[in-house]
Amino acid sequence: MIKNSILQARNFSKRFGEYQALTDITFDIRPNEVVGLIGPNGAGKTTLLEGLTGLLPLDGGEVFQGDAPLPASRRKQTMFYLPDGVLPYPELTVSTALAFWANLFGAGKEKLNGINRRLELEAVQSKRVGTLSKGYRRRFLLAVALLSSQPLLILDEPFDGLDLRQMLAVIEFLKETQSAGRTLLLSIHQLSDAERICDRFLLLDAGRMLGFGTLDELRKQAKLSAGKLEEVFLALT
Repeated sequence: MIKNSILQARNFSKRFGEYQALTDITFDIRPNEVVGLIGPNGAGKTTLLEGLTGLLPLDGGEVFQGDAPLPASRRKQTMFYLPDGVLPYPELTVSTALAFWANLFGAGKEKLNGINRRLELEAVQSKRVGTLSKGYRRRFLLAVALLSSQPLLILDEPFDGLDLRQMLAVIEFLKETQSAGRTLLLSIHQLSDAERICDRFLLLDAGRMLGFGTLDELRKQAKLSAGKLEEVFLALT
């Protein structure tokens, strides 16, 4: 067991035909931190998340909680995963849909109202989910995720479709969520966005892990005395 971790992924591997999507990926997630899964499109980020959550069977590797394997059937008790590109119940109004999710997750009205306010969804409560703009869709999906109660929140591209002001507001809200006790795993392809919020970074390229750690730790791995995440990533590729 890795000390103080709430979850460990060990030796993840996945192949699609002749394509090796993941190769021997090992990392841990600690309580109350934000881990960024970083890499370009096609790096294997979504495959890794689907393997971690149990949605995609892996060819090799296991998830551990403490010293015991955590089977896929029990992972939903620990983690809530918001995939990229989903839009549940598009025919419902935002108000009805979020009330449904709040009831399902056991979230009270005060929590729901607070999320609506912080994500600026109050103006679209009567609109159907399927008619929302890309930015509002993203914030609606974030609201669904934030209504959940699992200790580990996994978000795939949470800032996609948001302008700079909206993104900064969402980052501030997610940091408050972290401060309130939740742990976050975020898949992000924009390195500058990741630097704003993440405590540790898992750098992925072509299905291989380039490095894992804090920015300072990654600089040491890259043999750099200074530099932003982008410079570190390039030095490790």
